[in-house]
Amino acid sequence: MNGFGRIFYEVAFILEEFSPLKRGDYDSKIMKFSESEELFMTDTRDIEIDLLLEAIFQRYGYDFRQYSEAHIRRRLMSRLALSGFHNISEMRDQLLRDETFAGKLLQDLSITVTEMFRDPDFYACLREKVIPILRTYPFVRIWHAGCSTGEEVYSMAIILKEEGLYERSIIYATDFNERVLNTAREGIFRNEVMKEYTINYQLSGGKGFFSDYYISDQEMVIMDQTLKKNIVWANHNLVTDRVFAEVNLVLCRNVLIYFKRDLQNKVHLLFFESLVNGGFLCLGSKEGISYGNLWEKYDTLDSKQKIYKKKY
Repeated sequence: MNGFGRIFYEVAFILEEFSPLKRGDYDSKIMKFSESEELFMTDTRDIEIDLLLEAIFQRYGYDFRQYSEAHIRRRLMSRLALSGFHNISEMRDQLLRDETFAGKLLQDLSITVTEMFRDPDFYACLREKVIPILRTYPFVRIWHAGCSTGEEVYSMAIILKEEGLYERSIIYATDFNERVLNTAREGIFRNEVMKEYTINYQLSGGKGFFSDYYISDQEMVIMDQTLKKNIVWANHNLVTDRVFAEVNLVLCRNVLIYFKRDLQNKVHLLFFESLVNGGFLCLGSKEGISYGNLWEKYDTLDSKQKIYKKKY
């Protein structure tokens, strides 16, 4: 019980003998008082969050205003607890003055959850239903949007190598966060995760030994340099930037779920305009195109794995 609620309760209890109200009535009033104050605090916090996101946009040019409230609130509350600020407003003042802190906060808000051959069934389906069609093209252009630290980009490069397509393919791997892009360019990852990645690779239909694609020491691994040759790493913001390239395949998995509906539709239009006729769109397991206004312009290649083909 907060301070105001406790005072209210104690005063009411003292006056109980002079009033027809019973103690249970006080409990009910205290609960309503606390709920009202909690609603006020929630509304205030939401306003603080809106002001912080506006400050990020005005000061640094990154636009998180159309990201889902749940994602933003969760990340900000975590940073608030770690930083020792009393409220979001204090954190906003700090990020306006301190670029180092702002960088940490931008990292928090970025979507960086990824792993090699994440959702192996998806990659197995990609090999079975998409790769045979791509093989008929003289040259293949792939856009991996929101690539984070690059694990899934290297996964795609490995598939292209094993399917004999790498030498006539180019992968545009983009993210708005320069820090994660630098990690992706380096292609250096922790050794401890490679066992899990190896299992993913095998379940995805890998045709060789996963260990052939990296060099390992005790703590870190570095991806084979030949995988990087046809990857173009570039800064691109799905929120503010326009069509990146004309491509045969767009992969943007488990990113749109963090966006509000209007931004989802905007990004879907961006992908649609980037795809050639007959091009493929691959989304995450909890995503789809049914909520957009473009669904009639795609054929569903695999509903479970969320793979779609742009109609001619």
